[in-house]
Amino acid sequence: MKKTIVLFLLIFTIPPCYAKRLHPEAEYQKTWCEKRGGVIEYKLSDKTRVDCLLPNMAVEFDFANKWAECIGQAIYYGRQTNRQAACVLIMENGEKDLKYLKRLRRAAYRKGVNLRTFTMKPEHLYIPVKMNY
Repeated sequence: MKKTIVLFLLIFTIPPCYAKRLHPEAEYQKTWCEKRGGVIEYKLSDKTRVDCLLPNMAVEFDFANKWAECIGQAIYYGRQTNRQAACVLIMENGEKDLKYLKRLRRAAYRKGVNLRTFTMKPEHLYIPVKMNY
């Protein structure tokens, strides 16, 4: 009985452990891709989706700590679309996220992967509005 109560308390009283993001990935994707005239969520024949398809690049977006996933998906989308593979790492944690960017670039370089890399920060989402009074 004690084990059941302890288990119940653990499951229902401890908040879930997940990374809180400042903005959803889709906001970064939309802002970056629209600025460059790309196609958002371009669907491939195998039902996978390229986050942003440009005339010369297939771009994958991921938060910095998911850098390895970004590489794999970008390479796949680049090959499927016959475009340059590219990753946009979302850097919401300032200097702390630089280690992930370095890992991504080092891994791509060591494997001889031709991968373009870009970064986005939360402040890149806000476009100042010109007010005329």
